[in-house]
Amino acid sequence: QVQLVESGGGLVQAGDSLRLSCAASGRTFSTCAMAWIRQAPGKEREFVAAIRWIIGSTYYADSVKGRFTISRDYAGNTVYLQMNSLKPEDTAVYYCAADQGVDTYDRGTNYYTKNLDYDYWGQGIQVTVSS
Repeated sequence: QVQLVESGGGLVQAGDSLRLSCAASGRTFSTCAMAWIRQAPGKEREFVAAIRWIIGSTYYADSVKGRFTISRDYAGNTVYLQMNSLKPEDTAVYYCAADQGVDTYDRGTNYYTKNLDYDYWGQGIQVTVSS
């Protein structure tokens, strides 16, 4: 079992920045991939960003590319999402997610940007961007 706990959300104005953190505990795997997924009220769940834990390759939704950066900290067993130039349409609950055993080979950009099937999920954290 893997437990994921998000932190760092809040209320900001358009153009501001936020940094989300996801602390992972429990058994971890070198073949794990980590991701940030978001969902706004009344909308479908949406992929935001993913990272391959060992290799470090990153993948982004077109809507956040150039504004958001996903990274990981080996020592702290933590994944981050740096969000810059925030827009009102970024308002959503952001979930940290982990997929075990998926990173056995390079699945490519198309796989990660379309995949919403993860093994473990955090409780989610609210990000609100006002205009």
